[in-house]
Amino acid sequence: MAKIRILPDALASQVAAGEVVERPAALVRELVENSLDAGARHIEVHAQRGGTALIRIVDDGSGMDREDAMLCLERHATSKIRTKEDLGAICTFGFRGEALPSIASVSRFRLATREKDALVGTEIEVNGGKLTAVRDHGGAAGTVIEARSLFFNVPARRKFLRTENTEFSHVEQQLRLHAIANPQVAFTLTHNGELVLHLPATRDMLERIRGLVGEDLATRLLKIEETTLHGVTVSGYIGGPGMSRSNRQMQTTYLNGRPIESASISYGLREGYHTALMKGQYPVTFLFIQMDPTAFDVNVHPAKKEVRFHDGNSVRDTIARSVSRTLENASKLHTGHAPAGRPLPAASTPAPVIPASRQEELEMPVTPSSAPLRQMPVASVPRPVLEPSPPRPSEPVSTPEVMLPKPVENAKTASSDVPSPNDFRIIGVLQKLYVLMESKEGLVLMDQHAAHERVNFEKFRRALESGGVPCQRLLMPITLQTTPRDADVLKQNQASLTRLGIEIEPFGPNIFKVEALPSFLKTDDPAAWLDQVIEELSSLTAKASSLRLSEDAIATTACRASVKSNDVLSIPELQALLKDLFACEMPYCCPHGRPTLVQISTAELERKFGRRAPG
Repeated sequence: MAKIRILPDALASQVAAGEVVERPAALVRELVENSLDAGARHIEVHAQRGGTALIRIVDDGSGMDREDAMLCLERHATSKIRTKEDLGAICTFGFRGEALPSIASVSRFRLATREKDALVGTEIEVNGGKLTAVRDHGGAAGTVIEARSLFFNVPARRKFLRTENTEFSHVEQQLRLHAIANPQVAFTLTHNGELVLHLPATRDMLERIRGLVGEDLATRLLKIEETTLHGVTVSGYIGGPGMSRSNRQMQTTYLNGRPIESASISYGLREGYHTALMKGQYPVTFLFIQMDPTAFDVNVHPAKKEVRFHDGNSVRDTIARSVSRTLENASKLHTGHAPAGRPLPAASTPAPVIPASRQEELEMPVTPSSAPLRQMPVASVPRPVLEPSPPRPSEPVSTPEVMLPKPVENAKTASSDVPSPNDFRIIGVLQKLYVLMESKEGLVLMDQHAAHERVNFEKFRRALESGGVPCQRLLMPITLQTTPRDADVLKQNQASLTRLGIEIEPFGPNIFKVEALPSFLKTDDPAAWLDQVIEELSSLTAKASSLRLSEDAIATTACRASVKSNDVLSIPELQALLKDLFACEMPYCCPHGRPTLVQISTAELERKFGRRAPG
């Protein structure tokens, strides 16, 4: 007797549904994408109990006649693919024809649709994959789809759903992703009858982002001017230095309008930010990539969240260059400061008391000084200052702000607002680390360790870029045993390694001898450091690797050579540090991505003390 049997259609549909509809948010993704493909200009999403009790999608798209309405519930029935060539150049969101039959097989399903010129439409009901009713429909033009009691007939699947709040948070996030990419479409979201999102249509991408993340975060974003390299076009908005999150929730990326995840894109972002982003942190991005649809394959993931690029290095390189250029240009402008964020906890510590003997010294105006900074002994690195989570648009905003460049429409008119060391008056030092300064906008705090790290980092990097890094010969050469793949990487990049101060040459099959290392390198385990160099070199693009390969080592050296949290600096030394900081290309963060300057505005101080702002 044969052991292999064909699955019944009902069971096969439920198996397929597990790939397409793993939770209510996946259902929303599929149905909203169908609405967008149908040309909808207004999309409503209604959910009950996190979407498990009900998901209803209402759109004003093209609608369907009765024949198409019946066919769309058949597996692999689609209007978007005709030949195998079409599969290699997909320009629509949906294309497999699996979403509707999969949803209908695990819910109490209702479809009501009418074409704009038709007098009557079609209404279809399906109960757990079984057709129960087909009737005329006299509603508005467009399509309405309801899915009630999700997984009512698949209890094993239903028990894996999370709490109502968790499931709805995924539904909301899914709608936000599509709303950002389609500002020309109006979106409405309700949960248990309460309005959660109401986003009018707009032609301004930043206006749509502002409506979703709030004025505070939107104002601090930097615009990526549209850039095209290797056939890849990149545009959008990114957070400036020091603006990051502990997860990827606000790292949104789109390929031809489709929200996706890709290792090539993540690597490109990391490479573009590099020392402007702390390790373990993720950038705030609204990144849009446009490519020929034949240059990537979207049919590699059941939920279509991932893609495979034919040339991932080109995508990574274009993103890295665009992001890096945007950050560098913003830092060069030095134009204004970011607005406030979340409120600080109530402070109970009194203001710093400054000894009378130092009052006269501290009241000196800040003037340029060439006094050298003293080299201090190595100490522990201060704890990173993390960027707070973004407030919802309805929340009040009032926090000290990281002093970051603000997007500027006209650099010429903004030149008068460029801050300089002369704009700050040093008034004290808090906890032997934070330099307190007065500016025309309020109180500014400078982290002396982070600031000195940035100054040293750029000094060491300039030495690297100007003609190579000085090397120091080892008393005993280091022998490296590598894999064949790593051996190829080392041979291909031997010239770059020499320029970086690493003298390395083959010493046998997959064996290399290292006779010199960069003179600035301070490490107790050079072999382990070289392993990290090889790993990083393997992950970087060829065009970026020669300059960025040793920047992590430079950052570490800059950290160790910088003043620490307990080092006491004189006023002239602090003035010199401030001057050197503002001479840097990127003064607003250390090479590890931590902020160097934080501002508390006068208006914020007046609110804290119950005073009314003048005027």
